[in-house]
Amino acid sequence: MPTMQEIAALAGVSRGTVDRVLNNRGGVSEETKKKILEIAEMSNYEPNKAGIALAVQKRNLKIGVLLFEQSGLFFEDIKKGLAEKNEELSVYGISLLYRQTDFDEKAQVAGIRELVESGINGLIIAPCNHESVKKELLQLEADGIPVITVNTDINDSHRLAYVGSNPFKCGQVAGGLMGMITGGSGRVGIITGSHELQGHEARVQGFTEILGRKFPGLVISDIEECKDDDYRSYEIVQKMLSDDPDITAFFFTAGGVYGGCKAIAAAEGDYKVITFDDIETTREYIRSDIITATICQDPVSQGSRALSLLADVLVLGKLPDEATNYTDINIKIKESL
Repeated sequence: MPTMQEIAALAGVSRGTVDRVLNNRGGVSEETKKKILEIAEMSNYEPNKAGIALAVQKRNLKIGVLLFEQSGLFFEDIKKGLAEKNEELSVYGISLLYRQTDFDEKAQVAGIRELVESGINGLIIAPCNHESVKKELLQLEADGIPVITVNTDINDSHRLAYVGSNPFKCGQVAGGLMGMITGGSGRVGIITGSHELQGHEARVQGFTEILGRKFPGLVISDIEECKDDDYRSYEIVQKMLSDDPDITAFFFTAGGVYGGCKAIAAAEGDYKVITFDDIETTREYIRSDIITATICQDPVSQGSRALSLLADVLVLGKLPDEATNYTDINIKIKESL
């Protein structure tokens, strides 16, 4: 295994420059950094892990985590994954600074700025798909603060990677399930979380694509957003049932499941219901045969993977191998609880 001095000789730079690159301290041109990293990789250089840990501890790395207040139980599982991974990385002494906001781009922008003022070195965010949020993330890139998006993504933000389920594919899975459990005919009410979230919109798109292509007998009655709020979801479902008594099925793309299913249960009809996530309130309605099936996104894995990728960037200077990191899609029914 080569030493830093040997890598420096091959690269035609000083040992100090190699040290700065391999320990991700900055202050080196991108061209030189790329050259040193390529030589290190080709020569199978292995850093002194104890030395790296000591250097990182001295930097007091802070990672901001900006999630939504809605769908609390789901995002608590993401935070669980973050905490578990941070425990694994405890030798580096990384601090996680949490903020949670509504589905509101102004609140997100304020949250990002607050975290930056706190001195974060990197950011993990479930972003609103809004121009003002994208502008903030582009500024973080310009300031050398890497960003990983989790659970939902945002286009053209120059984030390093996305970690979460494939939302369009999730919507397709939901559409296929709906076709199977309804026999391919009926009227469907869709309750989505927020039109400002790319993931929620992509689930609706995947769902409608499958219905249009494979189950033309399934007609979408209405699409309403509940902002993942149970009270609002309850009212939306009640109104849908009142406006269209022929509705036979419901698809919840995100949160608000508990409130919406409470309204469905009160209607006492034979409805087919597909939801997202494996949380206790959802399980309650699966056990009582209100929810037919729920699609799981593995939030613990999402949190863990997001922190792992960002830690690699901040500690080792290693960029993610993939720009999109999809978690598994799993389906749960009453018999699999």
